[in-house]
Amino acid sequence: MISELEKEYDKLMDKRDKLEEKCDTLPQCAEDDGCETCKVYKQIAELDEKVEALEAKIESLTAGEEGEDEEE
Repeated sequence: MISELEKEYDKLMDKRDKLEEKCDTLPQCAEDDGCETCKVYKQIAELDEKVEALEAKIESLTAGEEGEDEEE
């Protein structure tokens, strides 16, 4: 279960990194309010939310496993 979540996490981070590289090259990034109107930036923000949720799931699962190990 955790390894599947970690794989998903890695995929999301790769996708996020590629979008961020693209974002740096867009002409609207030079504008003061460029991020507010940028579709790529919105995609990055959505990925960030998914990444945070996955991190929380992984953390809760690993914390649960550590608690089980201590009980044994």
